[in-house]
Amino acid sequence: MPGASVSESVTVQPDDVRIIRALQIAPRASFATMASVLGLTESAVNRRYRRLRADGVLRVAGTVNPGALGQSRWLVRLRCRPGSVTAIADALAKRDDVNWVALSAAGCEVTCATQSRTREQRENLLGRRLPRTAAVLDINAFAMLRQFMGGRGHYWAALHGVLSPEEEAALGSDGPPFTESPVVTRDPAHLTPEDEKILDGLAADGRASLVDLAAAADSTPGRVSRRLSALLQRRIAHIDVEISAAALGYHARANLWLRVHPSAVKTVGRTLAREPEIAFVAAISGPHNIHAVAHCRDLDELFEFTSDRIGGLAGLQSMEVSPVLQHIKQAGTLLSGDRLIEPSHG
Repeated sequence: MPGASVSESVTVQPDDVRIIRALQIAPRASFATMASVLGLTESAVNRRYRRLRADGVLRVAGTVNPGALGQSRWLVRLRCRPGSVTAIADALAKRDDVNWVALSAAGCEVTCATQSRTREQRENLLGRRLPRTAAVLDINAFAMLRQFMGGRGHYWAALHGVLSPEEEAALGSDGPPFTESPVVTRDPAHLTPEDEKILDGLAADGRASLVDLAAAADSTPGRVSRRLSALLQRRIAHIDVEISAAALGYHARANLWLRVHPSAVKTVGRTLAREPEIAFVAAISGPHNIHAVAHCRDLDELFEFTSDRIGGLAGLQSMEVSPVLQHIKQAGTLLSGDRLIEPSHG
C-alpha cells in the first residue's frame, strides 16, 4: 500500500503497516521474531517501531477488563451547552475509569465509555458528578450487554491482507483474537497487589520486559511470566495495540446507533463484527440496542458502507450515524489531534 500520511512530518510506509499488523497478532513478540517473519532486520523493526511510537502513530498498552472483575461497562451520551463541550470532554478524558471519549460532529455531544473498577466509582460518575454538572443538559447511559467485537479484534480494512496467512501463523495467529463474550463474568476474578503492579506496568508499556515488570512488582521474571499468562488467558487483561486511524488513511469515523428487532440483535451484532470497517460493536440497553464504531476513509465511503452493507441487514429498524468530530481518548490513551500521547510516566 502507498505511504499514508498522518501529518506533513509523519508518513507511514508499507513496512510500518506490516509491523503494526504483526503487533496486533503478537503484541509482545520480540523484535527478532517479527524481523524473521517479516524479512526485515531486527534493528529495522526496532527503529521503525520506536519511530511510530514517538510520532504518536501507535501505542501498545495493557488494558484491564472490568467485566472479568464483576463490574459492568457503560456507554454515555451527553448533550452539553454550546461552548462547554470541549472542557467536559477533557475532564472526562482525565479520569482513569473513562477509557474512550469522542466529540460528535454536531458539536454539542460527548460520547464516552466507562470502565469503572468498582460500583462506587461508577455511581459517583453517572449518578452524582455528571448529573450535577451545570453544562450538561442531558445524559443517557446504556449498559453494555454483549460485546461482539473490540479490544485486539479491531482489524481494520487497512490491515487486512497486509501479511500472508503463513506469516500470521508464524507469529502465532490462530484466527481473530477476539471472541464474542458476556460483558460481565459470572465468576469474577480478584486481583492481588502483585497483579495490580504488573498491570500498572503494562498500562504504561504493553511491551515492557519481564525483568522490568518483575522489578515494578517486587517479584521475579519467572513468577511474573506465569501471572501474566494467567491474566491474559482468563481475559482479565489484554494487550491492546492502539493506532492513529488517520495514519492509515481513515479520516471518517462515526458512532452507529442501531435499533434492530430483538430477535435479530445477535445476528446483526455478529455480522457487523465481521465487517473490516467496524472497530467495536456491542449490544446495549436503551432505545438503540446495538452500538458500533466505524472507521472509513472519507464520508462518501462511510455513506456507502452504512447505506449498502448495514442498511440492508435483516431486522434493522433504524440507524443513527453520528460522525466523530474529534477523538479525545481511545482505549485509555489520550490524543492530541490525530496523534496518540504517551503517558507522562511511560
